[in-house]
Amino acid sequence: MSHLRYGIENDLATVVLNNPPQNRLSVEMLDELAQGLDTIGQSTARALLLRADGPDFSFGGDIVPWPEASIAQLRTVFERYMSVFNQFERLSIPTIAAVQGHCFGGGLELAVRADVIFAASSARFGHPEQTLGIVTLLGGVYRIAERAGRSRAAEWAFSSQPVPAQVMEQHGVVNRVYQDDVLLQKATDFARQLTKGPTRAHAAHKALLRSWAVGGVAAADEAMFDIAMPLFETEDVKMALPSAVNALKAGKPRPVIDFKGR
Repeated sequence: MSHLRYGIENDLATVVLNNPPQNRLSVEMLDELAQGLDTIGQSTARALLLRADGPDFSFGGDIVPWPEASIAQLRTVFERYMSVFNQFERLSIPTIAAVQGHCFGGGLELAVRADVIFAASSARFGHPEQTLGIVTLLGGVYRIAERAGRSRAAEWAFSSQPVPAQVMEQHGVVNRVYQDDVLLQKATDFARQLTKGPTRAHAAHKALLRSWAVGGVAAADEAMFDIAMPLFETEDVKMALPSAVNALKAGKPRPVIDFKGR
């Protein structure tokens, strides 16, 4: 039985967690996610929407096999999770996560790898790992710190208390909060809007943000022109830049560009 499904329609890729009742991130789901990301990465998709079926986004990893596994076996599994989650994070196209209900543990660690998070007002985020005596195994605590700051990340990890979506929005982890009944439509509309944008420029911004995350402003400055200058050779810029110049010279509003993503 499939634990996840994916597809591409009109340049928008969709990945849907579907492992009821808690959308636990099973090894089967991980394999399916890896397959989906391979397919999407090789496609012409220009944005990706990550969402989940059911009342909850995900309660996290499937912990049932863990007590019987050796340390070597667990490490191998966790390294596989890290690799696939990082593959999602490093996609060159914009990624949007739509989160409802509980988003805990590995589910949160997957969601924060999206570029943008839209959350339902019902959403609750948390690190339950401390209640098991372990840590956020897939990099959750420092990815939260990157968004919300070290002290807030430490508080949430130490306490394991569920954090409301509105609080996550206040601290920059979540971009926007919507009523549950409109969340999916809002997230889909935003994702579809991004599929009409300058896809190569979106990829460049993601690369610059990765450089900044690894090495700070100096590293991003160092990488800037190697990343930015090839954009001037793209079809989108060759179309958009002259039209903007012509409008400026004519004293007219800049025209809306139908970007091709190449």
